[in-house]
Amino acid sequence: MTRNFDIYDRLLIFGIKTIKLCKILAKNPDNRVIADQLIRAGTSVGANMQEADSASSRKDFINKVTIAKKEAQETNYWLKVINGAELVNNEKNIEELKSLLQESEELIKIIGSILAKTKQQ
Repeated sequence: MTRNFDIYDRLLIFGIKTIKLCKILAKNPDNRVIADQLIRAGTSVGANMQEADSASSRKDFINKVTIAKKEAQETNYWLKVINGAELVNNEKNIEELKSLLQESEELIKIIGSILAKTKQQ
């Protein structure tokens, strides 16, 4: 059974899972750069949505949500790099990577929808 999470729960779990994925990457300079980028982007999505939640104005809210969407798109890019470069190879980790890719795509759509609805108001 799938539990329905609110967006903040999903973003928190997503950020934590991106950190955990980075921990399993082989320890070398190339992977370190990718991991650093992924952690920054993956955790920034939720942080910016939290900031949007306490925005001082509609314009500020739109700005923070826009940044969150951009960070979600960047996270998706780094996940695709990891997948394409085959930086994870154990079956469990590959499944986790695929799950994160799917979640990042869903989050981009959800955040995009929030942004579009806010701009229409």
